[in-house]
Amino acid sequence: MKALFVHGPSPLLRLVVAVLLSLGLITADARFQHIEWLRSTLTLGAYPIQWLASQPTRLLRALDGRLATEADLRERNALLERENLALRGQMQRFLALQAENSRLRDLLGSSFKVSDRVLVAELLEVELDPYRQQVLVDKGSTSGVYVGQPVLDANAVMGQVVVANPFTARVLLITDADHALPVQINRNGLRTIATGTGLVHQLRLPHLPKNADVRVGDLLVTSGMGGVFPSGYPVARIVEVADDPSSPFATVKAEPTARLDRSHEVLLVWTVAAPDQPQGDISGSMQANGRELPAAPEPDESQRQDTRS
Repeated sequence: MKALFVHGPSPLLRLVVAVLLSLGLITADARFQHIEWLRSTLTLGAYPIQWLASQPTRLLRALDGRLATEADLRERNALLERENLALRGQMQRFLALQAENSRLRDLLGSSFKVSDRVLVAELLEVELDPYRQQVLVDKGSTSGVYVGQPVLDANAVMGQVVVANPFTARVLLITDADHALPVQINRNGLRTIATGTGLVHQLRLPHLPKNADVRVGDLLVTSGMGGVFPSGYPVARIVEVADDPSSPFATVKAEPTARLDRSHEVLLVWTVAAPDQPQGDISGSMQANGRELPAAPEPDESQRQDTRS
C-alpha cells in the first residue's frame, strides 16, 4: 500500500547540504590532512581499474613487436650490439675514472659518495594539460617510493613524486606550472631556477640578469641545491635568450631533454639522503622486472662537461 504523503527534504536542500559537505571535506583535506587515509584507500581500490585501462596500450606495443619483420629485428639487433660494445668501452673508462676519483678523495680526506640507486617503473596514466602535468607510475610505497623522490627517463630529469600510494605513485613533471627546479649552466656553473610553463616542451629561467653569461645551446643540469635532486643530471637546453625592455631580467627559455610526452618507462632514483630508506630494499643496484642489475658507477665532474661548450 503506497503512502498518501511522502515527507522528505526538497531537492534544493539536498543540493545545498551536498555542496556544504563537499566544501567541508575539501577544507579538511587541504588544511588539516585528516582524510589522507581515505584517499589512499580509494586509490588502492582504483588501482585494478587503472591497471586494466593501461593493458590495451601494453598489448598494442607487444603486438607491434611481434609483427616486426625479420629484417627489422636483425637491424635492431645489430644496432643494439654496436651500442652495447660502445657502452662496455665507456664502462671500462668509467671504472678507471671511478678508481682514480676514489684515490683522489682518499688523498683529500673526503668520504666516497655511493652511486645513486634506481628502480624501473612503467607509466599507467598521463595528464598533459596546461593546468596539470602529471603521470601515474606502477610503483608505490610498498616498493620504497617516497614523496619528493626524483624521477628520470633515459635522457634526463622528468620530475618528482608528489603522492606515494601503496602500489602507484603520482609524479609532477618539471614542466608543470607549479614546479621549480634548482639548476646550473654546465658550461660555467651559473646557478638559477627553472620553472614550468604548462607547456610540455618549454621551461623558463625567470631570474637571470640581462648581463648573465647565457647562450643558446647551453646545457642545464641539476645543481643539487634544495636536497631533492642529486647534482649533475641533465635537465634542459637553452633555446632562446631575449632582452625584454620592460623587464629587469632576461627572457630565457629552455627545452627539456627528457621525452616527457613519449617515455613509457621511468627511473625512480634513491639518493644518499633519501628519507626513511628501508634497509635492504634497494641495495646499490638497479631493479627491472624483478631482476637486479649492477649500479652504474658515478662519473666525476670532468665527464659532465657539456660537449657543446
